[in-house]
Amino acid sequence: MRDRSALGPAAESSDGGSGGPVRVLVVLYALFALAAGARAGVQLSTRFAEAPVAYLLSALAAVVYVVATVGLVRGGRGGRRTALAAILVELVGVLVVGTLSLADPAAFPDETVWSGYGRGYGYVPLLLPVLGLLLLRRGTAGRTS
Repeated sequence: MRDRSALGPAAESSDGGSGGPVRVLVVLYALFALAAGARAGVQLSTRFAEAPVAYLLSALAAVVYVVATVGLVRGGRGGRRTALAAILVELVGVLVVGTLSLADPAAFPDETVWSGYGRGYGYVPLLLPVLGLLLLRRGTAGRTS
């Protein structure tokens, strides 16, 4: 089916069942790449001196979201590995930055995408890597190739 391949091999599964969830994941990652990138771009260009670490972390989050999106869209073994690496970096980032931002709020004078475990984004930055890992595991485990 031609429409299914528009999001790459990752949107297709051997049982035909994971296309929808993977597409939703791709859209969420692309949306967060755009949101984090736009936020970081504005912050870095207008207020860098106020909280450089926080703004650079938001830029890092945007890059991680872009890499995850590309890996998911690309699909195949290489795409899944790329997405897995990005999603693991994201999970570690949101857990570390989330914990540090709560333990020492003065270290983060302004919020990042990952501050407070993604509190400013409805905790989606915390849930997104968990969902991504579950879908990658399910998609990979169900393949015979």
